[in-house]
Amino acid sequence: MTTSTTLHIDGLNCANCVAAVRAELLAVPGVLDVEVDLPTGRVSVMATGPLDADSVEVAVYEAGHEVAR
Repeated sequence: MTTSTTLHIDGLNCANCVAAVRAELLAVPGVLDVEVDLPTGRVSVMATGPLDADSVEVAVYEAGHEVAR
């Protein structure tokens, strides 16, 4: 079962930010693909099943950003 999760990340300013967030999220177990819309900060994560929210938040933090609440 494939699932899709949409996040909003504040402070995405450039292609390097996008690349860092994408790389960290792709390292989360179960993540298949990540699409980032730079102008809106919208991030779509495709996974093999439900994602652990803490793992996703840690990955985004490791990229130097935070998931907007």
